[in-house]
Amino acid sequence: MSISHADHHAAEGAERDVRRQHQTSHAAVAPGEIAVGVVIGRASEYFDFFTYGIASVLVFPSVFFPFLNQLDGILLAFTIFSFAFIARPIGTTLFMAIQRNWSRGTKLTAALFLLGTSTVCIAFLPANTSHGYAVIVILAVLRFLQGIALGGSWDGLPSLLSLNAPKHRRGWYAMLGQLGAPTGFLIAASLFLFLNTQLSREDFLGWGWRYPFFVAFAINVVALFARLRLVVTEEYTQLLEEGQLEPIGIIEMVRAQGYNLFIGAFAALASYALFHIVTIFPLSWISLTRSQDINNVLIVQIVGAFVAILATVASGVIADKVGRRNTLGTMAVLIGLFAIASPWLLGGGKVAQDAFLVIGFALLGLSYGQAAGTVTANFARRFRYTGAALTSDFAWLVGAAFAPLVALGLSQRFGLGAVSLYLLSGVACTLLALRINRALETDKNKA
Repeated sequence: MSISHADHHAAEGAERDVRRQHQTSHAAVAPGEIAVGVVIGRASEYFDFFTYGIASVLVFPSVFFPFLNQLDGILLAFTIFSFAFIARPIGTTLFMAIQRNWSRGTKLTAALFLLGTSTVCIAFLPANTSHGYAVIVILAVLRFLQGIALGGSWDGLPSLLSLNAPKHRRGWYAMLGQLGAPTGFLIAASLFLFLNTQLSREDFLGWGWRYPFFVAFAINVVALFARLRLVVTEEYTQLLEEGQLEPIGIIEMVRAQGYNLFIGAFAALASYALFHIVTIFPLSWISLTRSQDINNVLIVQIVGAFVAILATVASGVIADKVGRRNTLGTMAVLIGLFAIASPWLLGGGKVAQDAFLVIGFALLGLSYGQAAGTVTANFARRFRYTGAALTSDFAWLVGAAFAPLVALGLSQRFGLGAVSLYLLSGVACTLLALRINRALETDKNKA
């Protein structure tokens, strides 16, 4: 992606205009104000991703891969689904360079414009009636661009929030940014449920599914202005400079604190693996087995999203009492127990499947609520801005990118017990990474 000098000057002019509006007030940006920006920004991004994820099961196999059977169509859709997570670290690297050479406002505007545009362009793709490859290639490119944009949309607000939160409430403020995930899923699932129940199957596959992708663009515009209003202010700039939150080059970052990237990606693996196991994978499994109506599944998942929101909030309270690392470790153990019970729940009747979803969402909220800040706090201040972004990128790549694809492929070939082993491997990685993180912290304190 290239940005012309005219675009650069226009972005700088917009940034200066917003700063002038705030120069009359030099009050510090309150943690609560930062938190609002974080929640709005993350919710818009997750809405984009869950819109694609749900459509991968309900829409894409019939519209874009009609020449394949349902299972192979969903597997192909899940393969393309992973492209965005592969692209995220690339996007972070690219847009960090844009910020260093231009400005935060330019970077954020370009990233969110790319995210909204690549998402809405999916809505304009024609049905693949000719059984050709052109539409599939374009879909894959747009999905990759979504990942580039999401990597570039990092605004540093979670890191700033962590640094400015009261010491005894860091768990509480760490979970605020994570609320965007269940909120984004809640909105996306509700919209698909409404369209799927109000339209005929023919109308839904013909044009109805496109509407959420149009909505995604509008939400991104709102999120852009909400975040720009904060990130280009004089107060925010001062806080970034005081916190030494710089867009460090990736090579320098890896050389200096690459071990923290590795530990951070694996410390949250159980949580990130569970993420798509309870949101996207059950839609595919139940759709293929036809064990209950897919609209009923969406309803239960919407209830589960509400449960996840409450559980995410609860994780902040728990973490401030027992510690974020202890919370994440305990939740990993509970996810392991959930994984063992999963074959009997998801493979059972409607009540058992509903229990799988609600329990899974509850565990997701409790674990994911503290997944972001547990290890990124180990980064030196100068590296935390870039380190937090890349840790998140690699956690999604290692833990969640291939989860729907692997879970569906393994379950169809070996049964649901394979999904249990997949989740348990994530739990083992989380516990090992937390153990290493604790040992490194102990050695640092001794030194």
